[in-house]
Amino acid sequence: MKILLCCEFYHPSVGGVQVVIRALAERLAARGHQVTVATSRLTTRTFTTLEGVQIKEFTVSGNLVSGMHGEVGAYRDFVTSGDFDVIMIKAAQQWTFDALWPVIDRIPSVKIFIPCGFSSLFEPGYADYFRKLPGILKAFDHLIFYAENYRDINFAREHGIKHFSIIPNGASEVEFAAQADPQFRTSLGISADDFLFLTVGSFTGLKGHLEAAKAFSLADFEDRPAALILNGNKCGGGNLGLFSTLIRGIGIIKSHGLKYLLKHAIKTSLRSVGLKVGKDDELLLVLRSINSQQGKKAFITDLERQTLIQAFINADLFVFASNVEYSPLVLYESAAAGTPFLTVPVGNSEEIASWTQAGIVCPASRDSKGYTRVDPLELARHMELLVQDPATLQRLGEAGKRIWSERFTWAKITDAYEELFLRLVAERMA
Repeated sequence: MKILLCCEFYHPSVGGVQVVIRALAERLAARGHQVTVATSRLTTRTFTTLEGVQIKEFTVSGNLVSGMHGEVGAYRDFVTSGDFDVIMIKAAQQWTFDALWPVIDRIPSVKIFIPCGFSSLFEPGYADYFRKLPGILKAFDHLIFYAENYRDINFAREHGIKHFSIIPNGASEVEFAAQADPQFRTSLGISADDFLFLTVGSFTGLKGHLEAAKAFSLADFEDRPAALILNGNKCGGGNLGLFSTLIRGIGIIKSHGLKYLLKHAIKTSLRSVGLKVGKDDELLLVLRSINSQQGKKAFITDLERQTLIQAFINADLFVFASNVEYSPLVLYESAAAGTPFLTVPVGNSEEIASWTQAGIVCPASRDSKGYTRVDPLELARHMELLVQDPATLQRLGEAGKRIWSERFTWAKITDAYEELFLRLVAERMA
């Protein structure tokens, strides 16, 4: 088959939801399919082929709400004039999907779409976008969801859409074949006796770093020494770094507009005169408090991928307190590492805990816009109980690794996608 995959970012150093596309693209190419990825042009990319996957770049940015700029016409022409058997697009609310709305009926290939959660479904600025979306979804041959019960699949059901499959996320059978490195803890000054907590996510202010740190600070581990690793993109030194600030600012503009950009600028001005505002500053204060407590230590890290795998493998418990997710890859990666997880009910984390048998869900509320808000004291109590229950931790870790290897490796997930593609193409040709 000739397969075109469309996603906003595609690069070895880009994580998050794009990991799925790279995992599928490389495995499908290895199976003999001709795979092309249409994606954003990156100045750091010096190649047009990666692991057998052809990469077609376009200088485009934005979405239908914020406005799209760049080579929009060239991208539309490439998709509508190509001789691909299958075209699959990853995620709403970004240009590789939104740019095709006016030409969706001109695409000759089998068309598949992965909605990826509809993170802005409850945002007022996206109301018109989601009013028009059902008609676009019905123009696709098939939809793929990662969850059986979440806002995107429920949105489709509410609008009478039935042509979909549920194919979950997973974790790499290659990466998580690694053995535990006994030097990992030593390299960070963590003792073999320390109970090691890990949380992972980009420093956007929405991935639960602050909530996890607050809970860790409040928890009483009854004299058991404990350490917390807060891993995220481009942090270091005494603050979270310019990169994460810029990324957060871009996300705010795309989701909320210039009003929120102005608020962000005001916060920056206040920080310049030494005032503490926002989650980043609060997190740094919490970390200072943790590191002043007897028997506790906390680290902000931005580990390279192979070292991050070792963090998953060496951790005693993965803690996830994110405010918004779809189907968090980090929970599958924790299961793949044989590490139990404690998560809030964000995205379809409750389903993942059930499917993998690898985790415990800490209760948390959701606000009017769908963001998960956990009480740090409640999270702290769950952390305390698990530290004191090694038998449960062992049971969760062993079950998660076994079930992941049976059902949730990228090789298994690729089987499901390949089977679907072949069936849809055969139906088109019949």
